[in-house]
Amino acid sequence: MKNLSFFCLFLSFIAPLHSDDAALIRLLLEEKLDQRTFAFADVVHAATGKKVIPLDAQNAAHQRITHAVREALTTSMKELSQPDSPVRQQRRINEASRFFEDLLRQKIQRVPGLRCEFPLTQQGAQQRSGYPDLKITDVASGTIAYLDPKLIEARALDSTFRTFYYEPKNGTAKINDDALHLLCGIEHDGRQGAWTFQRFHLVDLSTLRVRLKAEFQASNADLYRQP
Repeated sequence: MKNLSFFCLFLSFIAPLHSDDAALIRLLLEEKLDQRTFAFADVVHAATGKKVIPLDAQNAAHQRITHAVREALTTSMKELSQPDSPVRQQRRINEASRFFEDLLRQKIQRVPGLRCEFPLTQQGAQQRSGYPDLKITDVASGTIAYLDPKLIEARALDSTFRTFYYEPKNGTAKINDDALHLLCGIEHDGRQGAWTFQRFHLVDLSTLRVRLKAEFQASNADLYRQP
């Protein structure tokens, strides 16, 4: 819990222990946060108070949700691999993610007994950016699953570049329930403008460990402000 308290301190979830900026910076540097890993489930709980529920293959509600996700992924990949796919009209593969989000939501929403929507923020607003992308509800049990589609080039599966981000924010946070947290990694062949989607990986994030990237930053408005 000591690690998490410093994590929350850095992200302003608790009041600063020092009013002096230099003292606070030294405190953070001494903790070597960039060299540690944190359980994603602990990060979510510390930031939101909500639990990350482990996926249980024997749980009927979990089975219904994952079956629907797999079916929706299979058909969505086929549709968005076609020559007339809107994905192929995009300049960059990152711009194609929203098509998967929209199509998956539509397909899962049509499954009897399930509801799929874009999760609302704590303030009740719809916000497409930020984790997670979709919220699935099993109506009979009340079980909730957050789903985050990610596009990945097949040959980059072993890459060490950061591809998953979670930035806790008060007010605009979209994790408002105890829930399953699922990520679907969707492989593509890397053919610019003619992408074909080949297979997917459904990942249970309850066991994921994450790293904190602490950085001091400024915008162009900060850098080039007129005197």
